[in-house]
Amino acid sequence: MANYQDITIALAGVCQSARLVQQFAQRGQANTYALEVSLKSLLQTHPTDTLAVFGGSLDNIKLGLETLIEQLNAQNPELARYWLSLVAMAGRLQDNAQAKSQLAHRIQYMPTQLEYYSLLDETMLEKIATIYTDILSPLGKRIQIFGNAEYLQQPSIQNRIRACLLAGVRAAMLWQQVGGSKWQLLFSRRKILNMAQQLYETI
Repeated sequence: MANYQDITIALAGVCQSARLVQQFAQRGQANTYALEVSLKSLLQTHPTDTLAVFGGSLDNIKLGLETLIEQLNAQNPELARYWLSLVAMAGRLQDNAQAKSQLAHRIQYMPTQLEYYSLLDETMLEKIATIYTDILSPLGKRIQIFGNAEYLQQPSIQNRIRACLLAGVRAAMLWQQVGGSKWQLLFSRRKILNMAQQLYETI
């Protein structure tokens, strides 16, 4: 039987990354707290449970839960395209053993790199973005980002967007691992929405 709490938490993680991408693309800045939570999730390779991936607190995915509730109420179609694309990319990654191995190999070096740079340091963000560019971008159709050209042309914003996309794929893989499926998005939206609202009300 599907565990809709875990499924909803993971999907909120996907939506949080998608919202951050949209914020950077449109405004050139994003919710720093949510950004740090999403990027830290990349380091959680052996979590004790689903919420542990996001620091063990629902408050850490408040932005993601807000976004998920909005999305399940059929608002903001541009954002829907982002998070659904992340889910699709995670599916392609799941089917590519070589890419999965390369991704795990690259991520295992992040803790060592963090001994020299903070997580939100420009150099570290560039390194995370490069993982996305090297491993995930070649897997298929690229995710087209829309926003303010002034921001989208800046390498620092490009790095932040790609880092968030990588975190989004990580959350989408988690969603698959805890039993998430595209069929649920079609036929169990109400269950996921109800759970998202319940979780959000406890924050």
